[in-house]
Amino acid sequence: MTPEKKRYNSIFIGLITMVIVALTVVLVINFIRYTRRFAISNDDIPYDRYYVMITENPKSSFWQSVYRSALETAGENNDCVEMISENLSRDYSVYELMEIATISGVDGIIVSADESPEMTELIDRAASNGIQVVTLYNDNSASDRLSFVGISNYNLGKQYGELILKLAHEKKFSIDTIEVVIFADVNSADAAQNLMFTGIQETVDAEADETKNTHPPIDVTIYGVDTTNEFSVEESIKTLLLKDRESLPEIVVCLNEMDTIAAYQTVVDYNEVGLVNILGYYDSEVILNGIDRDVIYATISTDTEQMGRYSVNALDEYFQYGYTSQYLSTDISVITKDNVAQFMEEDEDEN
Repeated sequence: MTPEKKRYNSIFIGLITMVIVALTVVLVINFIRYTRRFAISNDDIPYDRYYVMITENPKSSFWQSVYRSALETAGENNDCVEMISENLSRDYSVYELMEIATISGVDGIIVSADESPEMTELIDRAASNGIQVVTLYNDNSASDRLSFVGISNYNLGKQYGELILKLAHEKKFSIDTIEVVIFADVNSADAAQNLMFTGIQETVDAEADETKNTHPPIDVTIYGVDTTNEFSVEESIKTLLLKDRESLPEIVVCLNEMDTIAAYQTVVDYNEVGLVNILGYYDSEVILNGIDRDVIYATISTDTEQMGRYSVNALDEYFQYGYTSQYLSTDISVITKDNVAQFMEEDEDEN
């Protein structure tokens, strides 16, 4: 390459770098301006603190429910909390939103984290800049996060394991082996997911000998689901459930709302009701209807009101007293055909 071409290449690379930096600066400036618009309440009284919530799939009914609770709690405490991904010009990853929030100098971040080194670095960077971080639903225990709000994934796994055993006894399967498939996030390999799998497997393995002999052996396997977006989730689950009917699993375990709805819709759309038993997660209207119609056997619901409230209260408690609990556990409920009417009634009352 001639010196002249090298010089042109250097100039081109420099210009591209400058454009990227400029766009980043504009984005951050616009975000700061945006947040300042919300720094005044409806009564023109300044908020005490400004928090942001960062999650994957923020438009899901699960995260919208968590956010509504956080928003209400923040209002009671004279704080402001925003789901920042809803107000930006394009979709940003959780990591990018963490960087934006840190550069913007917010008071606190509530984030559905993971155990990746990149997330650890982002949380530590925020903390070193005086921004307190609460991890929500998914933790990053290696970081300098202030507190984790969620549930014990091992105990959640045990709950699923107990439901698998309950199904094995009730359904009277006349097959050699009860195939159980757990839908796992193929993009995640964190400790929380592994703890849940361990809880399921240990519960199934620990079944008393006298009841083990009343049903076929249970074989638990993991199936990777691409959770990049709603379409990829649907395609991953269809790939499994639209195989030859002779090779369908007897039970599928869904660990989030999207997987549950995708499995439910696939089973209904392709006339597989009764062939596959679905254990779901969360209590959205669609999932409750699935239980009521005997398509979904059961679901495990996390108290989203507690999740939102505890996360804001953890930040406020720290700013008020200088400390807060490192782990705040939220309640879970098992919903089946026996009690689904109660939850459907509560859901109607809330709407």
